Amino acid sequence: MGTSENAQEAGNAEHVQERSSLQRSSELTRFRLAPNPGPMSLDGTNSYVIAAPGSRRIAVVDPGPEDERHLAGLAAAGQVEVILITHRHADHTAASARFHELTGAPVRAAAKEYCHGGEPLEDGEVISAGGVEIRVVATPGHTSDSLCFHLPGDGPRGSVLTGDTILGRGTTVLDYPDGRLGDYLASLNRLEALGPATLLPAHGPVLPALDEKCREYRAHREQRLDQIRAALAELGHDASVAGVTDAVYPDVDPSVRWAAETSVAAQLDYLRN
Repeated sequence: MGTSENAQEAGNAEHVQERSSLQRSSELTRFRLAPNPGPMSLDGTNSYVIAAPGSRRIAVVDPGPEDERHLAGLAAAGQVEVILITHRHADHTAASARFHELTGAPVRAAAKEYCHGGEPLEDGEVISAGGVEIRVVATPGHTSDSLCFHLPGDGPRGSVLTGDTILGRGTTVLDYPDGRLGDYLASLNRLEALGPATLLPAHGPVLPALDEKCREYRAHREQRLDQIRAALAELGHDASVAGVTDAVYPDVDPSVRWAAETSVAAQLDYLRN
């Protein structure tokens, strides 16, 4: 599940990629846009290929939906050594078992149930694949199992594959109650400490400065919290999620109303606890 509070703007996206080939996203990464556009997945899921220049061995991050053409395009990029998963949502994991069958490469994720032929990933683990050093960074908040992958050698400032923790456009919805705002704010702090790395999101365009986007996301969350506090002051501390959503998101499109309510629920939990 892709996640953007501004998902109703997805139809106006400028991020339109040629789906039939890999696109260069950084010195050490390319991506293929999966054919699963939607109000929550934006233009689709970016499935990344990681490899050092000239290497025929690769790592793949988030194989995406079970689409044979998409998977064939990823497999054709080289010999897949490992398949890494940023988090459990189906638009990132639905093809995992099939891609494992096609390539023989182990699928590794934070949660054991999303692994196929591989062990769960651990925070701080360093993976060598495709001739590249990949560092695992636990970033719970969007989901409890969310991970980012830091490539410190990717260009002068490195890069970070952020999954749905930070998007290329819009802002991330927390999958409450599995995802929690307190965890998410701590994850933003952790990512900001990685500096102005290239931001490689699972949805939307590549962005130039991770730390700047983390500050922007935090400011957005603080603004939303202030709006929630104001709504509670007017409606009462025990106001319902629906009532607060009406006050804070009065013009939300009905198709993504559930996402607004999920965000409100996460913020109410944070403020009340």
